[in-house]
Amino acid sequence: MKRVIVVGGYGGFGARISELLSERGFAVVVAGRSEERAAAFCRAREGELTPAAIDRSEVDADALQSFGAWALVDAAGPFQGNDYRLPRACIAAGLHYCDIADAREFVAGIGALDAEARKAGLAVVSGASTCPALTAAVCDRLAAGLDRVATIDIVLSASNRAAASPAITRAVLSYAGKPMPLWRSGMWETATGGSEWRRVTFDSDGRPYRRLAGLCDIPDHVLLPGRYPGAPAIGFRAGTEIGLQNRAVQWTAWLVRRGIIADGRRLTVPAHLVQRLMRGIGGERSAMRVELTGWLGGSAVRRKWELLARNGDGPWVPCLAVPALLARLRDGEIGPGARPAAGLIDLADYELGFAPLAIRTTQTEMPCVPLYRRVMGEDFDRLPAAIRAMHEVAGELNATGEARIARGRNPIGRLIAWLFRFPPAGTRIPLHVRMSERDGVETWTRTFDGHRMRSELSARGDRLVERFGPFRFGFALRAAPDSLEMDLDRWWCGPLPLPRALAPKSPAREYVEGKRFHFDVPIALPLIGTVVRYRGWLDPVTNEKADAAPPGLA
Repeated sequence: MKRVIVVGGYGGFGARISELLSERGFAVVVAGRSEERAAAFCRAREGELTPAAIDRSEVDADALQSFGAWALVDAAGPFQGNDYRLPRACIAAGLHYCDIADAREFVAGIGALDAEARKAGLAVVSGASTCPALTAAVCDRLAAGLDRVATIDIVLSASNRAAASPAITRAVLSYAGKPMPLWRSGMWETATGGSEWRRVTFDSDGRPYRRLAGLCDIPDHVLLPGRYPGAPAIGFRAGTEIGLQNRAVQWTAWLVRRGIIADGRRLTVPAHLVQRLMRGIGGERSAMRVELTGWLGGSAVRRKWELLARNGDGPWVPCLAVPALLARLRDGEIGPGARPAAGLIDLADYELGFAPLAIRTTQTEMPCVPLYRRVMGEDFDRLPAAIRAMHEVAGELNATGEARIARGRNPIGRLIAWLFRFPPAGTRIPLHVRMSERDGVETWTRTFDGHRMRSELSARGDRLVERFGPFRFGFALRAAPDSLEMDLDRWWCGPLPLPRALAPKSPAREYVEGKRFHFDVPIALPLIGTVVRYRGWLDPVTNEKADAAPPGLA
C-alpha cells in the first residue's frame, strides 16, 4: 500500500483529500502544525490514517524520509508568495510531490525544478486543483476538433460558506489591486487583480441567478493561451454569492492601486472576521462556467460547460484532482519531471468524482453569428473578402495598421471631440483595434499610438448601433461591389430619440485597396462642420500561438 503524506491534511480541503486518498487505497499520513488536531481527525474516521506534526516552512528531507512515504501532497495553502522549499525537500527525500496551488507564479514557475525531478526519477506537479487542473480538462474537451479558439472565459462563484477560509481570503487579498499579466488583444497586457467586475447569470439548475465576479490572478492566464490553436484570449473571474464581500475586494483593489495601502493582505484578519460573522448568510450552491468561442471550418461556435454544486458540495471540486493524479502516477501514466497539472488528468476523471456528490454539469454548443452578418443577412456575403474578414468577430478579433487623423477648427467641435475621446490630429499614427464580442455585443477598443477610444456596437433590427456613453447612433449598412457604406440615419440620448436634422453627418466607408482593408470615417455636425475624420488601413492579427510567457515570468 502506497503511503502518502498530506500536509494540511485536516484542513478544509486537506481533510477531503485525505478521505479520498484513503478510499482509493492509499495509506495516509494526516500532517499539519498541530499533531493534536491531526490525531483528532484520524480518530473520527476509519481507514489507513496516521497523524503527524509537519510544518511545511521548516521541514527537511531527513524528516520526510522518516515516514517511509511514496508521495507528499501540499494542501496547506495559501501559495501566493511561497518558495519551493517543500517540493525540493521532497525531491531530496525521494518522494513524488503534488499540491493544490492556484498561485500564478508558483504554479507556472514549477518547471524550474524539472531537471532536479527528472534526475531523481520523481514527478513534481503543481496546481492539482480547480485551476489549472479542472479548467484545462474542461477546455481540452470544449476545444476538441476546433480549427482555432478565439476566447476562453471562465467564471467561478463559490457559496459564502465554501469561501469562508483564512487561506482563500488571504490568497484573494494578495493580488487585489496588484498588476497581473493577461493575454488578450493578441499580446500580453497588464490588468489588475480584483478589477473588471461583471455580473454573470448561471442557469445550470433551470433557475437563473446572478452573481458578481472579478479578475483573479491565477495560473490559467499564462498557461492556457499557448495550449490551443489561435492563442485565445483568456479571462478568469471569481466571486462569492454575497455582493458585499465582492465589493470589499473591489474597494481593497482600489486602495492598493492608489497606494493608500501597500498590500491587501494587511486586511486579512478583519476580512476573515467579517466572513465568519456572515457565514450563516447565503445558501449552499457554488457554480462554475467555462465558455469557449472558436471556429470550425468557416463557422463560429460557442461551447459552454457549467457546473452547479448543491448541498455545500462545492469545496469537494478542488480536491478531486489529487486522488486521480496520484492514481495515474501509481499506474505509471505520469512520468518524472516538474510541471503544472494542466493536461495530466481528463474531465472524465472529474466526472467519476462528481457522481456520488450533489454536483451536476451540463455542456452545450450553439452557433455564434457575427454582428455584421446578423445585421446584413445575405448582403454580408457580397462584401469583399478583406472587409468580411474584419467583421468576422466571434469572441475576439484584433487588427493593426495606421491612421491619419484630421480635426475640425471650430471650438465647439473641438470640445465635442474631447468629450467623445476622439484621437488627436496626426499622420501615420500606429493603430491597434481590439474587437471583443460578448452576448452578441461588440466592444471596439481603438488605440491610436496610446490614445484609447472605446465604443460598443450592437444590432437594432436592421441597423447597426454604435454607443458612445449615453449617445447611440444608428447606421444603415449597404454592400457595394468593392466597399461597405455606412449611413448614419438616427440617433438617441439614452432611450430618447433625437431630431434627425441635428444628427451628425457621418457617411463612413470601408473599402479594399491593394487587397487591404481601408476605412474612412468623417464626422461633422450641422453649423459646426468637421469634428474629426480618421482614415487608414488595418490587417487582422492571426496568432497561431501565444508568446511562451509574459514579461517578468521566466
